[in-house]
Amino acid sequence: DLATALNDRGQVRYLRVEFAAALRDYTAAIECQPGFEVPYYNRGLVLYRLGDFDEAMKDFRKVLELNPQFEDAALSLKQAILDKEEKQKRGY
Repeated sequence: DLATALNDRGQVRYLRVEFAAALRDYTAAIECQPGFEVPYYNRGLVLYRLGDFDEAMKDFRKVLELNPQFEDAALSLKQAILDKEEKQKRGY
């Protein structure tokens, strides 16, 4: 389906370090199928890599709302929280 295709294209772009294009694909996949948790997770990973911890945490929380058993999202959420706290401690 279209949402899966967009998510998959986002994965290819992510692996090519084309983060802006990957974000667009993941967002399009979410708009196409809002109940599909995988593109939220993938978008969260990109946002995390870009240092946008607040937006990454929103996406990881949405994944867990849609699928409480998604362990990677729970781990990623915890890591984003820790990294955000560390960043704040260091003052940047």
